[in-house]
Amino acid sequence: IASVAGAPLKIHEDSLRRLESYFKGRPAMGENQRKQAMLPEGCTVLDNDWGTAPGVAFEADGVRVIMLPGPPRECRAMFTHRALPYLRALADGTIVSRTLKIFGMGESSVEALLRERMNAMTNPTLAPYAKEGEMELRITAKAPTEAEARDLIAPVEEELRDLLGDVIYGADVKSLEEVAFALMEAQGLTFGTAESCTGGLVAKRMTDLPGASAVLKGGVVSYTDEVKHNVLGVPQALLDQYGAVSPQVAEAMARGTRRVLGCDLAVASTGVAGPDPDERGNPVGLVYLALAAPDGTWVRKIQQGLGRERVRHVSASHAFDLTRRYLSGLEVK
Repeated sequence: IASVAGAPLKIHEDSLRRLESYFKGRPAMGENQRKQAMLPEGCTVLDNDWGTAPGVAFEADGVRVIMLPGPPRECRAMFTHRALPYLRALADGTIVSRTLKIFGMGESSVEALLRERMNAMTNPTLAPYAKEGEMELRITAKAPTEAEARDLIAPVEEELRDLLGDVIYGADVKSLEEVAFALMEAQGLTFGTAESCTGGLVAKRMTDLPGASAVLKGGVVSYTDEVKHNVLGVPQALLDQYGAVSPQVAEAMARGTRRVLGCDLAVASTGVAGPDPDERGNPVGLVYLALAAPDGTWVRKIQQGLGRERVRHVSASHAFDLTRRYLSGLEVK
């Protein structure tokens, strides 16, 4: 790259000193490490506080070039804390986005509701994005400063919240489980799972979050009727009369989980992930989710399309949605 740009490589003394300091008390710095201080003459050096090789930014023939170290941990940090500030300093104003996360209303319905608004908007703009079992709306504004851009975004967000209501589960958040976890942690509540068709995915998604042990007591993968009955205490009469895929069994599973695990809140899933209907003829994609709390139990029936992974993923999301609705004081339905 330096050759193409006509910028000869030279030792950058400050970067060399940083390397020498890094290797003090470690195995001696070799030629490969020393080469990391060979940078294009006249470049802007982007210090690497997460590794050894510095980043580089320079302009050649009207083109801006940024080079960052490759290891993901370094590259992500360098992009966020070095490359973005460099680019922002070059920009005519700033671009700010805010993403509203939506669960419980499909992309086509949201787009139909907002199509005229979206087409008429110029700054801010509004764009829908479909995700697995949910969607998001991204509001993007450009202004001289970040504060001014956020001032442009605020009334659009308020209008969207008025239109869409409680299907918006968060802004600039990663997932339903992140929102449910934050609510449980803030309220000092514990959580447990009983999973049949989701096979432990609800618990897995919870334990993917740092600090999950603050709320998660544990989970039971109650894939067979024997485990539902012997571990969770689901009455055999319910299993015989209604079958495992039923609202009655989902409710009993959630209540049994609260009792067995000693948790404040428990969710349960039972359904048909496919590829074939179950022995009672229940169709693929039929799932019952239940939430048990100290003041009651709620059951949600869903019917998803085909595909085991989709059925499992969307069912787990519904379990977290039930939880966040209850903890937010919304109607649990």
